Amino acid sequence: MTPVILLAEAKKSAEVTDWGARIGWLVGLALFIALVYWLMREGWKWRGTLQAGLPPLPAAPEDTGPARLSMSGRYHGSTTAGQWLDRIVAHGLGTRSRAELTLTDAGLEVERPGAADFFVPRAALRGARLDKGIAGKVLTEGGLLVVTWQHGDKLIDSGFRSDRSAEHAEWADTLNQMTNNTEGAR
Repeated sequence: MTPVILLAEAKKSAEVTDWGARIGWLVGLALFIALVYWLMREGWKWRGTLQAGLPPLPAAPEDTGPARLSMSGRYHGSTTAGQWLDRIVAHGLGTRSRAELTLTDAGLEVERPGAADFFVPRAALRGARLDKGIAGKVLTEGGLLVVTWQHGDKLIDSGFRSDRSAEHAEWADTLNQMTNNTEGAR
């Protein structure tokens, strides 16, 4: 009986964790993630520098008149018109946020809590369409209201999603009727 007990005592299990190697890998992974985040941030700032020539966004006039339409939802960003992946970040246009849209005879007012509000005068509106995506956001077909407008010498597409997506068609129709009337008045 004694030899059996000695054999059991002689066996020693291997160490389960090599803490030094594990901590080294975790520190390396954290540094890699920080580097990727820093590079993304620098890219965002560089894009803003490249778009510095974009004029400041117009503020809403004191009296815009009665609201034709209003919508509550999300602002998903702006891109160069026709290039749905070329995001515009200058003047806060790249910041996604909640948004309250108000369409009046004076133009389109976009109020964004926590981000810069902006106003698109009626003369700058070029049209609207239902689409499925804009830089950073892809939805089902017709899930996004994209408003095209002129700012300086640049055509811009801005993407909005209403809390009630059934409103998108009415917005697109009304905006297109306004731009047709504007074009005819020139």
